[in-house]
Amino acid sequence: MKADNKRTKNYYSGKPNRRSVSEKKLSNNNKNVQRRKVQKYKPRVVENKPSVKIAFLGGLNEIGKNITLFECEGDIVILDCGMAFPDGDMLGVDLVIPDFSYIEQNIDRVKGVVLTHGHEDHIGGIPYLLSKFNIPIYGTPLTIGLLGNKLKEHNLYNSAKLNVVNAGGKVKLGCIEAEFIHVNHSIPDAVSIAFHTPGGIVLHSGDFKIDCTPFVGDMIDLPSFARLGQEGVLAFLCESTNAERPGYTATEQKVSQSLDSLFSEAKKDRIIIATFASNVNRVQQIIDCAEKYGRKVAFSGRSMVNYMNVAKELGYLTAPGNIIIDIDMLDRYTPDQIVLITTGSQGEPMSALSRMAYSDHRKVMVGEGDFIIISANPIPGNEKTVGNVVDELLKRGCKVIYESMYDVHVSGHACQEELKILQKLVNAKYFIPVHGEQKHLRKNAELAQSLGWDRKNIFIGDIGSQIEVNEKYMKELPPVPSGKVFVDGLGVGDVGSIVLRDRKHLGQDGLIIIVASLDVYDGHVISGPDIVSRGFVYVRESEELLDEVREKCLNILEECAEQNVHEWGIIKNRIKDDVAKLIAQKTRRSPMILPILQEV
Repeated sequence: MKADNKRTKNYYSGKPNRRSVSEKKLSNNNKNVQRRKVQKYKPRVVENKPSVKIAFLGGLNEIGKNITLFECEGDIVILDCGMAFPDGDMLGVDLVIPDFSYIEQNIDRVKGVVLTHGHEDHIGGIPYLLSKFNIPIYGTPLTIGLLGNKLKEHNLYNSAKLNVVNAGGKVKLGCIEAEFIHVNHSIPDAVSIAFHTPGGIVLHSGDFKIDCTPFVGDMIDLPSFARLGQEGVLAFLCESTNAERPGYTATEQKVSQSLDSLFSEAKKDRIIIATFASNVNRVQQIIDCAEKYGRKVAFSGRSMVNYMNVAKELGYLTAPGNIIIDIDMLDRYTPDQIVLITTGSQGEPMSALSRMAYSDHRKVMVGEGDFIIISANPIPGNEKTVGNVVDELLKRGCKVIYESMYDVHVSGHACQEELKILQKLVNAKYFIPVHGEQKHLRKNAELAQSLGWDRKNIFIGDIGSQIEVNEKYMKELPPVPSGKVFVDGLGVGDVGSIVLRDRKHLGQDGLIIIVASLDVYDGHVISGPDIVSRGFVYVRESEELLDEVREKCLNILEECAEQNVHEWGIIKNRIKDDVAKLIAQKTRRSPMILPILQEV
């Protein structure tokens, strides 16, 4: 990286924004905030105070694809822009991103994108957004570092407007000022965002938990939440991922103890640990254990290598001496000297762990003598794929640690008691549960009601929902354009519901292609029809059925020629309909039928 690159210098400097004298006094006063009794919401009475509009383009009734728009007095700020993994029925789709139509309609009023942290479900859609609109991006040092690495892959890094804001800092975006508040999560540099608008304070929790003994850094900045509660918060958007789980989320220190115990148990085995590439703290815990037990550490998986390079460069990952080795050097060490950290904790088909399980990895073969730890809980919907990978590893003689009883993973999201603590500290007038499926959103709303919120002051939305909040009211507005955009290879948005329906049809019943050549003058058959079957029946064992299909097609084509029917659309529809009836009668199946006609 060139030293004279000014933008790169600012990018990695991570210097906190200068604060005014009044802000410093306010910071000093915050030390006593937690001792004060939280008062009821008492907004200042101001005539004709403007409203704040909030539009949800993702993150509601789904896991991932988080993106929310905040608007006041014509200025719009975007919070996060994530992606989601495809469902099982999204055949061939690589990932899912938000629909940017509403942003495109209002791009002249968008002042910037503010990021809460560096997980894919919050920054994964940014490259696709920046390929359309070059909007300024604001985030904490690690978040911007991870995003910058991602933008390089998309050739967008040099043109991107990346801005680093440390936790505790503020940035002015039109009439809206965004305040970054430190929180605990499964990735460093996570923040909540308080939007100070002319219409009031709107607070978004981001992803958080309350960890009094985090592995790295300080615990969540509760005094700042209490201060905002004292000032008066108009609306609180609170994450709901773990709203169904009672109690508190376990501390990261618990994982350190479990990893130490498992390293001791592994003895002469090679240790392979699968975790999220973005879980920098977890990787640091593994490196610390490896150092204690005299093992070398190697990384497998492109995203894992990229994330760790950025984390090391920014100082969020430390490794003593020459403990980290290249994966090509594994053969130089005995199994009891190796720890391999890999991607694939969610059973993704192309991930490093999956390729190891199915003997498709170019550099690592697994089997007896491998001690494999899956340090992650399956994302809802991924349980089956994770189970398949575990089964394959067990078949090869590996010892696999994946059950929750081993405490090799703790969530990065708040459970019920932590949610209630933050809700009471913030004490907002309106409560809006976000980030989760319907059951999560409703459970979070129930928690708020149990703390005294009136049901009319709680809003449970959906993708495309838009609301307007004011000190006097909260009302739902007409929905905004929204939805899912599928990314398949280099194609973005060219795979829609019709294409997915066809793929599903092909996968379930197969395909029959009917090829025939017709006389250009009278329409009679010159050659064919030839029948090609793919995924329907095995041709050599179904010759009688295919002969019947061929005879049926020949009769249809000759009838059309005799009746002077030369419109190909009509002819093809007749072939499709009559052949479909014949096949359904003979097999009770409904393959896709594709007639191909040519004139000679």
